[in-house]
Amino acid sequence: MLSKLNTTKAFEKRVKSVVLRIREHRLAKGYTQDFMAFKLRISQNAYSKLESGLTKITIDRLFIIALVLEVEINVLIGN
Repeated sequence: MLSKLNTTKAFEKRVKSVVLRIREHRLAKGYTQDFMAFKLRISQNAYSKLESGLTKITIDRLFIIALVLEVEINVLIGN
């Protein structure tokens, strides 16, 4: 049980680092959450939840975010 708990915590930490990188790159580009939401074809509220980690990011959506931010996807996931 402890191993599963450690795995879950490691995963949550990884997700937080991904959404932090997304936010950092968005701000560096001068993009607003409204702009990102428009590009992703979602509401600003939905994007805010995504960027705060309340909504899980699909690999498809992560790929689009990387395209919009003009970075390689591995930059966002930290590889």
